[in-house]
This record gives sequence, C-alpha cells and structure tokens, in this order.
Amino acid sequence: MAHTVGPVPGVPGVPGAQQCVTKVEMSVSCTNLLDKDITSKSDPLCVLYMECGPGNWMELGRTESMKNDLNPVFAHKFQIDYHFEEVQKLRFAIYDLDSPSKRLQDHDFLGDLTLTLGQVVSSKKLSRALVLKDGRPAGKGIIQVLAEEMKDNRHLQLLFEGIKLDKKDFFGKSDPYLEFFKKGDDGSWVLVHRTEVVLNTLNPSWRPFTLAVQSLCGGDLDRSVRVTCYDYDSDGGHDFIGEFQTSVTQMLEAQSGKQVDYKCINAKKKQKKKDYQHSGIVRLRSCKMYAEYTFLDYISGGCQLNFTVGIDFTASNGDPRDPSSLHHISPTGTNEYLAAVWAVGQVIQDYDADKQFPALGFGAQLPPEWRVSHEFALNFNPLNPFCTGVEGIVQAYMACLPQVRLYGPTNFSPIINHVARFAAAAAQQPAATQQYFVLLIVTDGVISDMDETRLAVVQASRLPMSLIIVGVGSADFSAMEFLDGDGGVLKAPSGEPAARDIVQFVPFRDFRNAPKEALAKAVLAEVPGQVVTYFKQCSLAPAAIEQASQ
Repeated sequence: MAHTVGPVPGVPGVPGAQQCVTKVEMSVSCTNLLDKDITSKSDPLCVLYMECGPGNWMELGRTESMKNDLNPVFAHKFQIDYHFEEVQKLRFAIYDLDSPSKRLQDHDFLGDLTLTLGQVVSSKKLSRALVLKDGRPAGKGIIQVLAEEMKDNRHLQLLFEGIKLDKKDFFGKSDPYLEFFKKGDDGSWVLVHRTEVVLNTLNPSWRPFTLAVQSLCGGDLDRSVRVTCYDYDSDGGHDFIGEFQTSVTQMLEAQSGKQVDYKCINAKKKQKKKDYQHSGIVRLRSCKMYAEYTFLDYISGGCQLNFTVGIDFTASNGDPRDPSSLHHISPTGTNEYLAAVWAVGQVIQDYDADKQFPALGFGAQLPPEWRVSHEFALNFNPLNPFCTGVEGIVQAYMACLPQVRLYGPTNFSPIINHVARFAAAAAQQPAATQQYFVLLIVTDGVISDMDETRLAVVQASRLPMSLIIVGVGSADFSAMEFLDGDGGVLKAPSGEPAARDIVQFVPFRDFRNAPKEALAKAVLAEVPGQVVTYFKQCSLAPAAIEQASQ
C-alpha cells in the first residue's frame, strides 16, 4: 500500500515567488479641453505625478501629444504598482504643447485632477472635471481615467500518477516525487513546484495540486515545462528516475476525460542500454484551467467595502481631561485613538461610494440614566449612527467624549455581532450587490468577554467581514494575539473552528515613532486576501462577471 508524506525532507524548498505587487495600467482621455491656440486647436498631452511626501510630486510619465485635438484619446498607457494598504495620491495634469521644449513651464496649462489610485480602481471608469491652479473649473474640460489590472489570473489544477516506474530501493520499491521547472528567459530551468513523496510504490498517485499559469510558463502556453521524477532517500541522496518535457498547451489535452502519457527518460540509461525504452510512464490524468479572481476584480466589479469603527470608552483609558489619558486630545487635536481611525479610514474610504460610516462605542455610561452600554452610536442616534467620511467619525468622537462617563468592562462581542448582522444581511442579497464589511476596534485593554468574542469571531468568519484591532497604550495584549489566527486556527469555546482568518491585531506602540502610513500598511495588508478568500469560499465571481454570465 502506498503512503504519502508532505514536503520532501532533505530537499530544499521551492523558491516560491514573493507575493507580487499588483500592477495597474491606466488609460486617459479628455473631452472639451480649453483651446489655447489662436489659429488652431490645442495640442494636449497628459503628465502623471505621484505624491512622495506632503506637497512633493514626482513625475511618473507623459503621454504623447495629440495635434489639434480638444477631445484626445491618448494611446500611451501609465503603469503603476498598486498597494491597497497605502494612500497613493496621483495628479493628472494636461498641457497644450506649444514647442519642442521638454520643460512644462514652456507650455500652456489646461487643467488637472488630483485623486487617489484607490478612487481610480474602485470606479469602472472615472470621469471628473479638470480644474485650474486657482481651483476654478477648466472650462468644460473633463478627464476620464480607466484602470485595469495587468494580470494573468489563469490557474491549472493537475492530477498525475506514475505507472511502472523504475525500482531504485534495494530493500523496497521506490519513493517517487515529481519536480516541475519553467524555462527562464536565459534558458535556465527554474523550480516552481514539487509534489509530495509517495512511499514504497512503482505506481504512485500524487495528490492534485494547483499552479498559476504565470508561475509555470510566464503566460506563454507553448513555453517548455520540464518535469523530473526522483526516488526519495532520507540521506538526501535522491535517485534520478527520469524526466520529460511538455507545455501547458500539451497538458490541456488532458481534459474531458482524456489522459496524456509521458515517457520518463533517463538519458544516462538510454546511452548505456540499446534496448532501453523508458523508466516508466508519468500519466496526466486531469488538467483543468480556471480563473482565480483578484481583489481588484471584485472591487472593479462593484464590490463595496463598508467601514465601521468601534471605540473603547472603558475607565482604564483614564480621565480625558488628564494629559496622561489615552483619550486626552493633545494641543495638535489628536490622540492614539484618532491616529488609528485616520490611518485606517483614509484608505478604506476610497472603496465606499457613499462615505457613510457607522461609528460605535462601548464600555461607557450614557446619559441621562448613566447605564453602561457596549454598543452605542457616537452621535447618540441608534437609528442613524452614520458619519460622513473619516472627518465625520472624528467630529462625532470629539463631541461624544465629554458627554459620557468612562466605565467598563471591555466587551467586544456586542459590536462584532452588530456588524455581523449587517454582513449576514448583505450575504443574502443578490450577487450583483456584493459588499464586504471591515470593523476597526481601537482598545486599550484586555478583553473581558473572551469566550463570547471568540464565538462572535468564529461566526463572523463565515460572513463577508474582517476585524482589525489596534491596541493603544501599554497594556498586555496577548489575548489579542490569540484572536489573530496567525498562530493557528481560532476556535469557539465549543471547539468550532473559524472558516478563515479574519482578525488582524497590531499594537499602536510599535508604530508610535513610525511614519503615519506604516500603521495602515500593517493593519490593512491582509484585507485584500481576506476579501478574495471569502468570495472564493462562496464560489462567487466578481459582480460584473456574475451579471454577464446570467
């Protein structure tokens, strides 16, 4: 009987490619541009800048100029690396080319548009009015920007078996495994996958596995793929059985019940033995190609990210009037709570069309009865807890703070369940209205209702929802690390496991002296993957694709 084991001991790991930054290609066109030329029309070109610090703009590129055209459609595309967890501020500036000079100050300015890359990618096709340097409209000038992700999201699901492979072990049969290599541009072979070892058999059946087409052949379906077969030895001296070459095009013949057989060739044996035929057969039993959708596929397809904030108003924060309190607002108008809200909110808000964000609090006594609440609206309107933009959340927080009494305990579950109810309702809506909920909880202390919180998180893991926890102050946050499933699968008190990891925790103190963007990067980096994992588990394509297929 054949047995399988996991990674091959004594064999170096596959040099897995690091998660690539998504590259976005932007197309630009304009209509009704200002006409600055007296005897003819303007000759426009577009210049793209990115902000690299407050007020510091770096030029990324220029389009070609379009002669005598007030409605240009530029052929040149801008390519830029996209990071969800960053606010990437862009400026599109339109100039009328008046001479061969490369200096922009030698040409007439026709208007510009400043926005974030997040706003561009969350719109199917963004159209905005151009403005002049003094903020006035640039006539009736309009700029359109279309962003598309540059990707190959095709994947292969492969199922291999071996037939009568060579016997390599003196006291047994063989312990075979396969290695897959793609051909590099320089002709070298690069390892991209290794199967598990199947013990003591000449007729192994390897587990099915999935490879990205881009990883296996760089997107070129006819590029050579080399497959080698080895007999595993515990001392690391693995014995070569044979090899063959194929391509994705050839492997795709193993569809609809067909199978593809490859002769496993050992060149040294072939040279020594005249009657040598092969060292066994490697059979491709099944090859399926499918699309693996990305975060940007869902966002550009219409998925809305809904942002909710939960603020800890427990007494352990200290009296807000005391400068040592975590809720004390400094002369500059901020504190660690506000810093966390700003860092996360300024990124998320670009993916929410109406910019209406519920802002909730917990652990305070509320007027006039002074009862403790663990789920109250910062604006004291439970029927409409929404704030307009991140600025609205900040204003509601500052207005709420002097009106409540800090109390306790630190209960997370009511607010998690509050957002989960909305996420559950959204999950029941038609696929064309995809929504995903991101809850930010900012807290200073140890969770009091840990069992209830564990249950709430496990239940929320089956919903379109992620939970970000930012710990402020100097408390012991080990319980928060427990909720963040990086150390293993989180389980409810009943033993029920989470369907997926939805919690990200970071202590604010680790970023106190870092650039303000660093906190957002740390807490938001996992959200795109969590969004994709949820929709994949639900077998949901992006909304635009779902609609097109109906």
